[in-house]
Amino acid sequence: MIPIRLGINVDHVATLRNARGGVHPDPVAAARLALANGADSITIHLREDRRHIRDADCTAMKAGITAPINLEMAATAEMQAIALFLLPHACCLVPEKRAELTTEGGLDAAGQVEALRPVVGALVEAGIRVSLFLDPDARQIEAAARLGAKAVELHTGTFCEAAPGAARDAELARLRAAAGQVAALGLECHAGHGLDYETAPLLAAIPEVVELNIGHFLMGQALFDGIGPAVARMRQVMEAARP
Repeated sequence: MIPIRLGINVDHVATLRNARGGVHPDPVAAARLALANGADSITIHLREDRRHIRDADCTAMKAGITAPINLEMAATAEMQAIALFLLPHACCLVPEKRAELTTEGGLDAAGQVEALRPVVGALVEAGIRVSLFLDPDARQIEAAARLGAKAVELHTGTFCEAAPGAARDAELARLRAAAGQVAALGLECHAGHGLDYETAPLLAAIPEVVELNIGHFLMGQALFDGIGPAVARMRQVMEAARP
């Protein structure tokens, strides 16, 4: 069984900082605490409107930690240029709408193959591991393979929002099938969005899933438990669920 990795998104540390301005709390300090307590990598999403992570946070994170950085970004010329300057370990291409509170679904890779191809190609050529954030849909996953992405991150939001019972079971079955397809195509399978202590173990139990990326829940839980204990507990429940 391939070990499972835990990526921690620290965007909402920056959200709290930006609510008042200044430099506190510091996303880099939060990243270091997460890494010291079981995280394998750090995810940051540089949005067009810079609502949480800002350009200076990206360079500070690159200088401030040695662990892999996963830069979530829209497939725009501006973000491509920033990624090629920053050279993070990984980039995850996500859909982005200015009005949305959070990412609402997967990228339409199948419908944007020609637009995505040069962006994916430039990032891969620079040595960056490219993943696409996709719904668990066979057509989208096939497009990721055609584009030359190295990984697919399955959007787990619909699963996490489904009521326990038949609806959630059906979504979990979709995710299992999608994970199998991703692995069969020779890509790494990641998963994320909305995961918590209850839902993350169900994804960790899928053998093809090798990485979970979790942010909002853990940053919220950290208000009660602290970042270190919250991340350590997530690591524990993931490992316990791994076959």
